[in-house]
Amino acid sequence: MASLLNRILSLLGRAASDAVSDALAQKPSTSPDPSGSTPAGSADPGKPTAPVRARSPKLSPTSSSPRGVGVYDVVALGLPAFSYSPDPDGDADPGEVVWAWVPFEEDPAQGKDRPVLILARHETCLVAAQMTSKDHDRDAAQEARWGRFWHDVGTGDWDRQGRPSEVRLDRLLLVEPASVRREGATMSRQVFDGVVAALRRHHHS
Repeated sequence: MASLLNRILSLLGRAASDAVSDALAQKPSTSPDPSGSTPAGSADPGKPTAPVRARSPKLSPTSSSPRGVGVYDVVALGLPAFSYSPDPDGDADPGEVVWAWVPFEEDPAQGKDRPVLILARHETCLVAAQMTSKDHDRDAAQEARWGRFWHDVGTGDWDRQGRPSEVRLDRLLLVEPASVRREGATMSRQVFDGVVAALRRHHHS
């Protein structure tokens, strides 16, 4: 009877030992990687993670224009520092109406010579507003639907036929000084200030 009991205890002890061995064999190893590397997709808790900084886009307002005239991005740059400083020295200055090649909106590679009002300087370029002798008072609602807004500036020596002119408010231009064709005339300080006030109302509304 004692012999049978000893045999049963021996069998139970062997089974328990085998179960422990199997459990240890299936347990994943937690030993560190000898190479010192961290598994992909996990962060090394011992090293601080440097914050990722988004790169500020480099603005190149005239890059899309083959003739040194591009669009001044008011949203990205804000309105320029307007100044009134006309000077009959042969160079384009704020307060003067000059002629320059203006790109079409639908195809910046195409355009035509137009009068523009110089409003300010931005780095090495001039900020200008396109002008037209077409009366947009009649189709102001239609122009607004297309996102185009105009301000009346009256007549001036820039138009040989003496036609009333308008300045476009929603689209400002960056003009390289070498791209200016010729000087047209000087706009009066009062009319220039009216354009600046209209631009501020339009872009801050």
